[in-house]
Amino acid sequence: MLCSREILNFLIRKDVKKILKRKDSDAGQRGKALEDLRASIFNKFRSSESAKRQQQRICGPVAALTFNFMVAVGIIFMNKWVLKNVGFQFPVFLTFIHYAVSWALMAILNSFALLPASPPSKSTPLSLFTLGVVMSLSTGLANVSLKYNSVGFYQMAKIAVTPSIVLAEFIWYKKKVTFSKVVALTVVSIGVAIATVTDLQFSLFGACVAVAWIIPSAVNKILWSNMQQQENWTALSLMWKTTPITLLFLVSMIPFLDPPGVLAFHWSFNNTSAILVSAFLGFLLQWSGALALGATSAISHVVLGQFKTCVILLGSCYLFGSNPGTTSIIGAFIAIGGMSFFTYLNLRDKKQQPQPGLQVSSALPKSKLSEGNGEICDGFGTETV
Repeated sequence: MLCSREILNFLIRKDVKKILKRKDSDAGQRGKALEDLRASIFNKFRSSESAKRQQQRICGPVAALTFNFMVAVGIIFMNKWVLKNVGFQFPVFLTFIHYAVSWALMAILNSFALLPASPPSKSTPLSLFTLGVVMSLSTGLANVSLKYNSVGFYQMAKIAVTPSIVLAEFIWYKKKVTFSKVVALTVVSIGVAIATVTDLQFSLFGACVAVAWIIPSAVNKILWSNMQQQENWTALSLMWKTTPITLLFLVSMIPFLDPPGVLAFHWSFNNTSAILVSAFLGFLLQWSGALALGATSAISHVVLGQFKTCVILLGSCYLFGSNPGTTSIIGAFIAIGGMSFFTYLNLRDKKQQPQPGLQVSSALPKSKLSEGNGEICDGFGTETV
């Protein structure tokens, strides 16, 4: 209904009605006018700017973070089922299946013209290639770390991602974090460390993998956030461009990080179904994570991940009667307090920021009919005199 109403409003504009009623005998001029009309309609409903505006309108920061939180919690339990109950002990190959299913789903969307258009070429091929590489390293090494280390040690390693992001954003983009936010992030890190200190089990190889994972994870979040906010990418269009690169590098990682025997795995209907459900949740996790990074920031996404850890710890204690210990529960509440303070600071900063007027420009040439009326029309149907 909304799309139909927008098309109707577009067609009853003055310049469009003049095009439709034009009785000029010059077929070339009439064809040029109709071509301008077609290009304007395409720019309104299929351009990258329109897709980006729709993503921001439908999926704001709260919706994106909530979506990512729910999917992340679901895939934790699903992957645990696949690795433990199903016995699929190939973490990098499981990551490859996740991305392969994601690319297949996006190919289906693209075949029906439902995939958002890519923005004009602002991103260099090197930046897209870099993002694809760090995505493969970040997700692949994370799953390997979870296999060889305990969840507590994995979360302790994740704490190091936060200062890595702050340092990298300061070096690359000259972004500074206020002292109040530094205090909040420090409280969060201390709380998570206390909450997970009772579960520090790791091997030498697992510890090396966890350390190697920190930098790719930080760079991955920074690039996802920056390329969407600064270069007009939508989550799905950026996923579509970078997933083939990620798949290529995951294939090269499998012989080095996965044990042999993946072809000898018992691919029964139940086992395959569980892996495919995990892969579908992996697609939702990648999409929701990209939406969250595009709507907020890399640091906010890391804080959300640590909040997820505390909620799972407290939820397991309340719902399933597990006993993580008083120390872990106190640490979880300390971390949640720091996260609440960090969220308050972000909301306060957004309220203090000036709201600039919405300016939309179009790369299309101005219509001669509009020029004749002294009007300047952009690609989204607005007019200024």
